[in-house]
Amino acid sequence: MSNSLLLQKYNTPVPRYTSYPTVPYWEEKPIFEKQWIQHIRTAFSQDRGISLYIHLPYCEKLCTYCGCNKRITKNHAVEEPYVASILKEWALYVKNLPGRPLIKELHLGGGTPTFFHPDQLDALIRGIFEHADIASEVDFGFEAHPFSTTREHLATLYNLGFRRISVGVQDFAPEILEIINRQQTELEVQQVTEWAREIGYTSVNYDLIYGLPLQTPEHIRTTMRKLETLRPDRIAFYSYAHVPWIKPSQRAYSEADLPLGEAKRALYELGRDLLEEMGYLEIGMDHFALPGDELSKSMRRGTLHRNFMGYTPHYTRLSIALGASSISDSWDGFMQNEKIIEDYQKAIEAGRFPISKGHLLSEEDQVIRTHILNIMCRYETDWSNPALQSASFEDIPARLEELEADGLIEVNGQHLKVTELGRPFLRNICLAFDARYWQKQPGGKLFSQAI
Repeated sequence: MSNSLLLQKYNTPVPRYTSYPTVPYWEEKPIFEKQWIQHIRTAFSQDRGISLYIHLPYCEKLCTYCGCNKRITKNHAVEEPYVASILKEWALYVKNLPGRPLIKELHLGGGTPTFFHPDQLDALIRGIFEHADIASEVDFGFEAHPFSTTREHLATLYNLGFRRISVGVQDFAPEILEIINRQQTELEVQQVTEWAREIGYTSVNYDLIYGLPLQTPEHIRTTMRKLETLRPDRIAFYSYAHVPWIKPSQRAYSEADLPLGEAKRALYELGRDLLEEMGYLEIGMDHFALPGDELSKSMRRGTLHRNFMGYTPHYTRLSIALGASSISDSWDGFMQNEKIIEDYQKAIEAGRFPISKGHLLSEEDQVIRTHILNIMCRYETDWSNPALQSASFEDIPARLEELEADGLIEVNGQHLKVTELGRPFLRNICLAFDARYWQKQPGGKLFSQAI
């Protein structure tokens, strides 16, 4: 089957599999505070090493493409009370864990973490460290907006142990930045990159997006030419998810402005080919890294992991997420915080976990999650071990037949391997294992297109 026909066939709404089960399929029964405490204690008792994510939701300006949970404001008086809330939430975790946590991974996301003054970030991270130990090998990173990131931001976080920075580039073209309402310049991207390297950061990532309004193959070529000079260590090359029914800001432009279907896929393939020519290796889905970067090394070792923070070389059973809307993971349970900042802070002030919703994973959920992670991180999975099977596996061979016939996977007994042709369709391949999806297929729009 030609690439064009494959695209037409498989470019359907599919989960991104940031988690399994995906959030729309979390069970409706509530997760209670006592349950959540029990689950985090159990996870911690098996390994006190944790991953920590902190959501900093404020932005000064709305980027219309963005699907993140954020609050638009120029009022920086919100910084101090929000940092205080984060530290109070952290205190709740520390109080309920049966020991002193060992931080292996820490990531600041948003929103715009560099909305916060360096002094506030310093107070936040020192407040976290006061009640934790730091592992000998760590991965500390943060997301940086080129417009608002200063050398002081970089120096402050470097002195606290941060060595990885993720710069939100998206695209370099002024006309694209204008239509998506993103305020930054190529010079600012270059300046932040140079500062980071001068200070000593060892990994610089660029977030790029394909499928943005007005974007053409020439835009992709121009962006890739600039990367030859700037040479970031990692690239996240994301598909633009057009979901205006969820994110109304995306109605600032119409589908007529967007490259769709084959045109959109061609942008990715062009970008991928140019990145590979420059020596970048494809990592899982949407990611690339230079051979010496830790992501590439973990991919070769077979230790690459994927959690709510994205791809990471570090696996921890317990991932704690602080801040409004963030999602924690005890491996056998998920818990999402209140999305609205005021509701989140109200719960924290009352001395309780700001639980919005959650899901306790069944044994079957955990088995399926293992296979989806294998496919996403290693391009293969195996269920010959009865412990990695469940009742739903009776239906899987039939779903795999068509994927195999189309050349996307190779199935040998109870072993699946994704082919080169199948890599663009990882989400579709994972869907074959998604028991909850097949038990209750969505009636409305829940997910973005696979491509």
